[in-house]
Amino acid sequence: MPPTPTQRTMVSQFVALTGAQDKVAQRFLKNAGFKLEVAVDQYYNSGQAGQASSKVDTALDKMFDDIRDPSQDEKDVIGVDSMMAYLTSLGVNPESCEIFVVLEIVQAAGFGQITRKGYINGWKATNVAANPSAHKSYVRECIARLSSDPSYFKKVYRHTFIAGKEPDQKALSLENALVYWDLIFSPPGRPWATSKKNWLADWKRFLEEKWKHSVNKDMWNQTLEFANKTMADESLSFWSEDAAWPSVIDQFVLWLREADKQPGGGGTVGASMEVD
Repeated sequence: MPPTPTQRTMVSQFVALTGAQDKVAQRFLKNAGFKLEVAVDQYYNSGQAGQASSKVDTALDKMFDDIRDPSQDEKDVIGVDSMMAYLTSLGVNPESCEIFVVLEIVQAAGFGQITRKGYINGWKATNVAANPSAHKSYVRECIARLSSDPSYFKKVYRHTFIAGKEPDQKALSLENALVYWDLIFSPPGRPWATSKKNWLADWKRFLEEKWKHSVNKDMWNQTLEFANKTMADESLSFWSEDAAWPSVIDQFVLWLREADKQPGGGGTVGASMEVD
């Protein structure tokens, strides 16, 4: 008798929790009377979980070596050229924020810094089958989630800072940060704009005119929090000088308000103030 819709859902849940194959999931669930928690416990107590994990590690290890160019790359690192070929094989546009989706999955600590450990652990955590076709499909699903899933967007956004900075640096150069904001706040990412205002354009203009420093982690992360609030409240009524925003965002708000007083308004003309 074919499984019922409820049973098929439980099989999917079992696979997501354990990384086991569908047939294995069906067998353990059937033996446990389709009680998910009991089936999962029995699976881990059986010792098969360790065997399955070992097989996945082996498969991912081979996939990593297939991506790496042994004539150019170190043994446990995928270099820049190999990474670009890898992105192409996944159908990823490296000139868009799609690249950050992949770098987050493989736990990259920088461009051209995909390590064997990050690749294996990252892909294992997805519970996706260890084959190129499954990986490509999963990446496309993740890219589609960027604009519709705020929590996932935040996850990729935050890793963009890690992947984008030099490994020995604690901050992003302003030049690079502006490029990354352009990518992550553009489709297929989540645009930082409303029907009345292009917030990203104003933010970039303000920084180019007034900001003379690099972009640290707190500034990077808080920019997203500020962006989220501006998308919900164009009036900026959520902002106050007593709130715990970074000083650069306080200065941005004041700059916008000064700009709104200028002929034409709309926050498109910079104020005369300088940011320390």
